Amino acid sequence: MKSEVDEPVSERVGASPVLPPVRTGLVLGMLCFVYVLNFLDRQLISILAKPIQDDLHITDSQLGMLTGFYFALFYCFIAVPIGWLADRTNRVRVLSIACALWSGATAACAMASNYAQLVIARMTVGVGEAGGVPPSYAIISDYFPRERRGRAMAIFNLGPPLGSALGVAFGASLAAASNWRLPFYVIGVVGVLTAVVVYVLVAEPRRGGHDTTTRAAAETAAKAGFVSTILRFFANPTLLLASVASGAANFITYGTSNFATLFLMREKGMQLSDVAIWYALVVGVCMGGGIFVSGRLIDRFGARSKAAYAIIPAISLVVALPFFICFAWVPLWQTALVFLCVPMFLNSFFLSAMVTFVQSEVRPNQRVIAGALLLLVMNFIGLGLGPTYVGMASDYFRSSHGTHSLQFAFFALAPMYLIAALLFAALARLIYRTNPPR
Repeated sequence: MKSEVDEPVSERVGASPVLPPVRTGLVLGMLCFVYVLNFLDRQLISILAKPIQDDLHITDSQLGMLTGFYFALFYCFIAVPIGWLADRTNRVRVLSIACALWSGATAACAMASNYAQLVIARMTVGVGEAGGVPPSYAIISDYFPRERRGRAMAIFNLGPPLGSALGVAFGASLAAASNWRLPFYVIGVVGVLTAVVVYVLVAEPRRGGHDTTTRAAAETAAKAGFVSTILRFFANPTLLLASVASGAANFITYGTSNFATLFLMREKGMQLSDVAIWYALVVGVCMGGGIFVSGRLIDRFGARSKAAYAIIPAISLVVALPFFICFAWVPLWQTALVFLCVPMFLNSFFLSAMVTFVQSEVRPNQRVIAGALLLLVMNFIGLGLGPTYVGMASDYFRSSHGTHSLQFAFFALAPMYLIAALLFAALARLIYRTNPPR
């Protein structure tokens, strides 16, 4: 039975012994791998959209609802009670159970013979994945001191690009060699085995071990009710605006990523074998590099002014916009991928910034639910509405633009870059007013 890294709360919570770098690095690596599986399972439908559409005869709107609204409905809202529970129980145990559940549901997707069955399986994946990321945020925050959290969160947030890249390379290769169902079986089994390894090897860290919270504050946070904790989060204008701005940025990220492979194959002539190599490289290198670089920038400039947590995402979105428009406009998939590299690098700058900011703004006893509430807003707007909007826009433009309907759906998505950037600019101003640089 593994031991916990928990100790009785002293007069001040924050005198935690420094764990060896090898230990913290191993834990961070394992949590990152779980996040890779989390995102890989989530993205498989989008990666294999064309063969699934051909087999099950579903429209772009149905695909958008499947990868967006239906999934997010369970993923976002169930994450909140699971986060509240994890804040009061063993977070590693919650993470392990969640990983096993979503992995089993991923394997079940391979058994679907119609759209309704696939919807049910994806909703179950959403239920499981609701317990994945928020506990991981809190575990990392208690393994790493504040001055190293930005970099640690950036490494953890390599999960989405690595998961997407591996999903493209692995999923597309298996599907090209066999059929679209095989990747779901294989990745589901790997996920269940990973859940067991995490449960056995990762120790539960002491809450607030690297923070200076008084005993009274810790006890007050522990006694806080479920509803009162939620209301306190949304009553904080800074946390609320951070969540909404993140949702607007995520609207772009999911609206693009959930239809990118279908767009490249259907409108640009890309083949599944090309997707497995070139699109996988763009996702893995560019998105992964962007998230890592953003973590370094956050640690450097966030120490000088908290407003940097919002300024950096605002600038990144403005710079990415013209390259995104060119990606949708150029006729060849090779040129489109070149232009896509810049948005892939910059679109996710907000992620590590907002996660680190929110985790640092709440008490240690409330970090899981704070992460869950951030994800609730961020993913309901981004994951729930982004792909749904693009899918419906594509079907709307089909009558007037035929096979280029997705291109015009992406053009309709472009204004969201400016909306998200303005929201982050407003957040930077709010942070500056409440936390002026010293």
